[in-house]
Amino acid sequence: MDYYNYDSAYTNEADPAVVAGVMAFLIIFWIAAYVIGAFLLGRLFKKAGIPQWTAWVPIYNTWKLLEMGGQQGFWAVLALIPFVQFVSLIFIIIAMYHIGKKLGKEGWFVLLAIFLPVVWLIWLAFDDSKWPKAQKTVARKA
Repeated sequence: MDYYNYDSAYTNEADPAVVAGVMAFLIIFWIAAYVIGAFLLGRLFKKAGIPQWTAWVPIYNTWKLLEMGGQQGFWAVLALIPFVQFVSLIFIIIAMYHIGKKLGKEGWFVLLAIFLPVVWLIWLAFDDSKWPKAQKTVARKA
């Protein structure tokens, strides 16, 4: 007795057009998220006296964000290593806390950085807070 029905329209294979459509959507979404994030980070860097173009360079932008928050920048590179990335994330959150404090925000403001980082970036990028002049980051000329 044959229990398999080979004439069924149902298969476990995904339709290639659906897979291609989902992949295209994900790629477009990722590019849009990167562009928006880099633009907002660039505005934040401008407040701190860091060249805005550094926001567009992957890993280096996280390095500079860590340095803005008083942390060691090498944690940005270590974030690429599995399991070490969680320790790196802690230092990034600490840096975000210090950046918020330097821009005159309350301690709870770091919760936005943790749970809604886009809102945190938008808030800091477009508010009228000023980076403390004594702590202004000076860009090195190469």
